Amino acid sequence: MLNMKELGLSAVITKGEVAFVATCPELGITSQGASEKEALINLKEAVKLYLEDDDVQRMLKKGTLLKAKVCPLAVSAQMVGLNFP
Repeated sequence: MLNMKELGLSAVITKGEVAFVATCPELGITSQGASEKEALINLKEAVKLYLEDDDVQRMLKKGTLLKAKVCPLAVSAQMVGLNFP
């Protein structure tokens, strides 16, 4: 296993219809929970398990794994046909 003290990743948490959804955009991993805290805890566990995979370890060593970039995205209501009062 690759020895790393900490790998800085992002978590995006949104409220779904039934649960909170937590996503790590850099790795493309998603989890959920009944609360924001639970969703984040579940995401951390999923990321940990993902990073333990031998193929992922090789990609990390080569520097080919973390390619995603988180950036703002602006979409106007008119672009998607929404009308607001």
